[in-house]
Amino acid sequence: MAFYEVYSHPALIRYRSSVCTRATLFVLIVFGLTYIPPLLIAYRSQGFWLKRSTYEEQPVVQFQYQMLMIGATGTAGEFVAWSTFPNFNRLLGNNLRIPSVSVREEDSNQDGKSDRLSLQLAIPLKAGEQIYSIQLLLIFSYQLFRMSTVVMQSLAFIQHSSSVPGSQLFISGDLTLHQRTPLPHRGLHTAYNVSVVDGASPFASAYDLTNIIRAYQERNLTTHLSCPAPVWIVGQAVNAPFKINAEIRYPMESVRYPLSVGCTYRPGFWEVIKFAWIQYISVLLVFLWLFNHIQTFVFQNQVLPTVPVPLLKPHTS
Repeated sequence: MAFYEVYSHPALIRYRSSVCTRATLFVLIVFGLTYIPPLLIAYRSQGFWLKRSTYEEQPVVQFQYQMLMIGATGTAGEFVAWSTFPNFNRLLGNNLRIPSVSVREEDSNQDGKSDRLSLQLAIPLKAGEQIYSIQLLLIFSYQLFRMSTVVMQSLAFIQHSSSVPGSQLFISGDLTLHQRTPLPHRGLHTAYNVSVVDGASPFASAYDLTNIIRAYQERNLTTHLSCPAPVWIVGQAVNAPFKINAEIRYPMESVRYPLSVGCTYRPGFWEVIKFAWIQYISVLLVFLWLFNHIQTFVFQNQVLPTVPVPLLKPHTS
């Protein structure tokens, strides 16, 4: 009758020794060499503790219908301006030019979040006036929810100048998030949920672009309009308005965070441990394999004296 193997398992042999022996000392040394060096190797190879991480999120962006526009009409300081802030408009006097404005926000993927802003301004000019440079400030509400909850007011600043007067400026770019330091991985952050421009102030300094941009750049979280190629169109018909045509997209953001907003943020304790544990285990497996074979050789060959324990106790009749 032919036989075949139906089941197998490794034989377990125990080796016993008293406490104060070379075998016990050897086991303690092997234990330390098995578990401590992998920790040191993983730590010294950089990236053991996750300090920063990123995630992607589609921000909730809404145009606040607040803007401030200044156009230079000459090289000797002549300008025209307009804003949605009545106090600023009262300071302009004869330099005030009220444009026609068209605004449309689109949700192209129907996810309930706006994906782009289309803005057109037509600035009326008096006879003989021409635009050499334009500065336009647009204010947005910007929100993140996936990790930290961030609610803030942000801006997009459009600026272009030319030695040749123009009739139109075309802008197409992305409103991107910039961070100085990572965000915590949770919590509510509303420190910047205040107007970028103090529209209630009657003083001209509150509407000075230098002061506005300086204060804005001091923040940890800001948005910037990335537009690599603005188009300045020259040639203007008589009494024709100067036009600004802007297309601003609200892209998916990569948020940074240290282990503890990407959009960066600081990762939490368990996220840090998760990444550290993976690195430690990957090195530890090699050491476990190596020192397991070393111990097997030492005890099987009785390099260090021990007492092997039989697999099965003999039956007594």
